[in-house]
Amino acid sequence: MEVILKQDVKGLGYKYDVVKVKPGYGRNYLIPQGIATIANKSTIKERNENVKQATFKQEKLKNDAEALANNLTSLTLQLGAKVGESGRIFGAITTLQVADALKAKGFDVDRRRLEIKADIKEVGTYTVEADLHREVKAEFSIVVVAE
Repeated sequence: MEVILKQDVKGLGYKYDVVKVKPGYGRNYLIPQGIATIANKSTIKERNENVKQATFKQEKLKNDAEALANNLTSLTLQLGAKVGESGRIFGAITTLQVADALKAKGFDVDRRRLEIKADIKEVGTYTVEADLHREVKAEFSIVVVAE
């Protein structure tokens, strides 16, 4: 079954992409949630017109994302965490904490666009990937220190 996505879906595609999914997934989840529509002649025609109109906006968004990516790649973020005697932290550092620290530095990145490469359970340096645009991704480092 082919559907047209109305919004970005991680692991499936981006807005206005025509993707092939299993019929049950499309009918029971994507379409009722308003995430996708069935791809037929009329909806594909409508999608093509929407893509034309969105192209101009996408260029600006892409340029903004590239500028943000350039700033993020040179950034090393420092986060504090409570640490036990063995050097392990209590709990874990999450994307929400990283997003809040970025916001404090003046970078507005949605936490759902961040992906931490490894579980942060100890003090050290870790890599975070930010998916800023469908064609722009940025990696930066975070340093977890004891408070």
